[in-house]
Amino acid sequence: MGQVTEDDFQVIDHCLIIRLPEEVDHHRAGYISENADKYLVREEVRNVVFDFEDTRFMDSSGIGMIMGRYRKISCFGGRVYAIHADSQIRRIFRVCGLSKLILMPE
Repeated sequence: MGQVTEDDFQVIDHCLIIRLPEEVDHHRAGYISENADKYLVREEVRNVVFDFEDTRFMDSSGIGMIMGRYRKISCFGGRVYAIHADSQIRRIFRVCGLSKLILMPE
């Protein structure tokens, strides 16, 4: 289970890209939220992209972390995307209603 580091946050073309760890739990979600918010404040971020390529598990803290970033960026007309989400992550998005708010390209 990898830890989240500064290297997992990158701003490209006004998009904050966050590479998520294998498990998004309470501790990691807090760190991700805190660091993402720093980027939202100090960079010209218009959209947030969560990269789930390595993620196999996400609990309710992860859902809350994504919802919080959605609330912040949508106030400014920004969008939130989830990429590389496997079937389990997509199912979590559907069950909790995130799929209605977060864009998930196929």
